[in-house]
Amino acid sequence: MPDILHRIGITSSPDAVYTALTTVDGLANWWTRDTEGDPRVGGVIKFRFVPGGFDMKVLEAQPAERLVWEVVDGPEEWIGTHVRFELKQEGDFTIVLFRHEGWQEPVEFMYHCSTKWATYLMSLKRLIETGKGEPAPDDVQISDWH
Repeated sequence: MPDILHRIGITSSPDAVYTALTTVDGLANWWTRDTEGDPRVGGVIKFRFVPGGFDMKVLEAQPAERLVWEVVDGPEEWIGTHVRFELKQEGDFTIVLFRHEGWQEPVEFMYHCSTKWATYLMSLKRLIETGKGEPAPDDVQISDWH
C-alpha cells in the first residue's frame, strides 16, 4: 500500500510541537479552524473543510514522541488509513516525520492530499515559529479541489 511521507524541521521543542498536534486549539490554528472533539486516546476529533471533512480516532499519543490517528469517517479513500506524527529532537529542531499510511492505491486524490499535507505541515511550522499558522479556510488553494 502506498503512503504519503513528509519530513519537516521546526525550531522548537518536541513538547511545543506535540501540544500543537494534540489540542483542539493547536489543531485549529494550523490545520482547520473548524476542529472539535476529544483529542485524548480513544477520542474522536472532527476536522471540517470547505468541501467536507474527516473524523479521526486517536489511537496513540505519546507525549513529545508520537501521535497516531485512524480515519473513521470522511472520503472513501481515507477510511481506515492512519495519520502518524513521529517527533525527535535534532539540535535546535524538532523533526516531524509525517506519514499518512494505508492508502489502497495511488489515486489522483492521493496526489492532491500529499500536496495539501505539505502545505499544512508548513502551516504547523509557521504557527510554532511565528505564532500564526494558515489553517483552512485561510490555507493556500492548490487546485480546483482547493
